[in-house]
Formats: sequence, structure tokens, C-alpha cells
Amino acid sequence: MRCLAFDIGGTKIATALVEQNQISARKQIATPQAEGAEAMHHALGELIQAYQGQFDYVAVASTGIINNGVLTALNPKNLGGLAEFPLKQSLARHTDKPIGLLNDAQAATCAEYQHEDPQAVPNFAFITVSTGVGGGIILNGKLLTEPHGVAGHFGHSLADPNGAICGCGRQGCVEAVASGRAIEAVSSQWENPCDPKTVFERFRQGDPQAVGLVEKSAKAIANLIADLRISLDLQKVVIGGSVGLAGGYLPLVQQFLNAMPTFYHCELAPAQFGQDAGLIGTAYWTKQQL
Repeated sequence: MRCLAFDIGGTKIATALVEQNQISARKQIATPQAEGAEAMHHALGELIQAYQGQFDYVAVASTGIINNGVLTALNPKNLGGLAEFPLKQSLARHTDKPIGLLNDAQAATCAEYQHEDPQAVPNFAFITVSTGVGGGIILNGKLLTEPHGVAGHFGHSLADPNGAICGCGRQGCVEAVASGRAIEAVSSQWENPCDPKTVFERFRQGDPQAVGLVEKSAKAIANLIADLRISLDLQKVVIGGSVGLAGGYLPLVQQFLNAMPTFYHCELAPAQFGQDAGLIGTAYWTKQQL
């Protein structure tokens, strides 16, 4: 079966045909910012029309939360005019093919898990540490999506009760401590301010200020993994994202995790699928549902 896959982000929409993990006919447009819902309806219709007759089903990986076919978010203001957007209904206006919808981090979770042995690794998590922090959970070989699509929003679990206010409105979330946005909030105030990429360059050079900031992020992620391990009996966690895959970051997370009692340990590995994880993962998951 050939899939028309969408990866809908805040700034871009990527589309491609996916068959047996192979991507072809990739296209990319800017995510409509003006006129909100109507512009999105129009953009989705044009993209589907461009692939007409070439696919058997549609699969979407999207930013935000997918709740019963509707796009929303913990902080709906982040979606602008697309808050409470009826994504599945919109797609169905343009095609009669089956449609599957996932959050983009949940889709990446499926991409990363598909080559695992469910007998050896029945419980698994993917964590992306990038501009924000998110992910997905596999329990007993099955992705958790029901009933409201929020499973895997790890960035909004607690890291520091006295920490900064997160974008979701809660104080001290993991995202407010560990994400690229959190790192930049601190590094932009330094005497010699810089962006997260430069923070990591300074970290690898041994700059004490940068080392301290990166260690704070990595320790928050290590504690998150420990919480997931002891709560869900995970066998493996895969880390992705621009921060998660930055040179030296994953070994630091591993170091903090190794310093904890053995019960908190589990296998850690870097993500493999990069920018195509959403497209491949949602195509794979939707095919399983069909």
C-alpha cells in the first residue's frame, strides 16, 4: 500500500509518498500563517490534488495534540488561527481514502520502534529534545494515543518546582529547563550572549558556563528517563532532536543516569530517522491500524 504522508509543523508542511519506508515525490510548502483555518483547508486540498491517484491512504504527523481528529495544544495560542482545527474533517473534504492522524513526536516514536523486537522491548519511549521537549510511549508493543492524544508530552512533566514558568503555564516543566528554548533563555542573558548551537560549541571546549547549562538540561532528561523507567518498566529509550543529538549530550545523559541506582537504568540510543521520522512513522502506524 502506498501512503500519502504529511508532516505538519509550525513553519512548514512536508508531504511525500511512502511505501515500505521509502520516500518519493517529496514536496514542502510554508505552513499558512494568515487566514488560519481556511488557508489550511486550501493548502491541504492543493497538496492532495497534486498526488491524486498515487496513494491508497493518508497519514499525518502534526505538531500539537491530535484529539479525536481535531488539532489542539496544551497552549492553543501557540497554534494561532489553527487552534481547534478539524484536521481529519478537512482532509476528508479532499479525499475518500482512509486517514490516520498522529502527533509528530508520536509518529517519530513509531519510526524508531518499528525495527525493535517487541518480545525483547515491549515497553519503549522516544524523547525529542529540541526547541521543546516531547515524545511518545510504546507499552506492550502498542503506541499510546487514546483517549485524548496527550501521552508522550514529557516536556510538561515536572523537573524543578521552583523553576521557570513553562509555555503551558505550569512552573518548572522539563521543557522549561532542558529544551533549546530554555537553554537560549539563559545563554541570551550572558555577558557574551549566544544561541544554543554556540552554547554546545563552548560546552565541547570546556567553557564552565556552557558546561553548567548543558549539564542542567541533560540531568533533567536523565531524571525524566528514570521516572519513566520506574513508572512504566521501560526497556529502551531513544533520544532525538537538535539538542538531544548535539555532540556530547547523550553521553552526558547516560552519565547522569548511570549515577542512579540500577533500577533506574535502561538502554539509551540516538534516533536514526532524522527529518523523515514523522513521515515514515505516521505511514507505518496508520498502515497497522488499517
